[in-house]
Amino acid sequence: MTYENLDAKLVNALLGDGRASLRSLAEDLDVSVTTVSNHLKDLEDSGVIDGYTPKVDYDALGYDVTAIIQLKVEGDALPDVTGRLRDHDQMISVYEVTGDYDIIAVGKFSDTDGMNRQIKTLLNDPDIKESNTSVVLNAASEHEQFDLEIDGE
Repeated sequence: MTYENLDAKLVNALLGDGRASLRSLAEDLDVSVTTVSNHLKDLEDSGVIDGYTPKVDYDALGYDVTAIIQLKVEGDALPDVTGRLRDHDQMISVYEVTGDYDIIAVGKFSDTDGMNRQIKTLLNDPDIKESNTSVVLNAASEHEQFDLEIDGE
């Protein structure tokens, strides 16, 4: 067995089934369990694989309001504001960006009242100069991951 592209194949297999056993991964990849275990440990140690979590359908749990919040931040307060946003449980993504705004945050809320309270809290932050909020009407694609390209295949 050649180990060429084994790491990419292992990552792709885990993207397909994050709960796959070492034995089933080894069988699917036609390598030994020890080989899978070693490569998996290397991928974890190098930070390529950063934990294992379930995919949660927040809509099914009642968090069916998604807001995209764009923020302009005062001076050098960018790290402070992104840190505070990360600490809010319902902010699922926080990005520092280029363009007209400094930060884009994505939040999931159970209703528009909860979203409104969160936005008002943000607007009271003295480090935030301006905000623009969009409510998502339909998520055409969300939380998608993609298979890694494998050379020669």
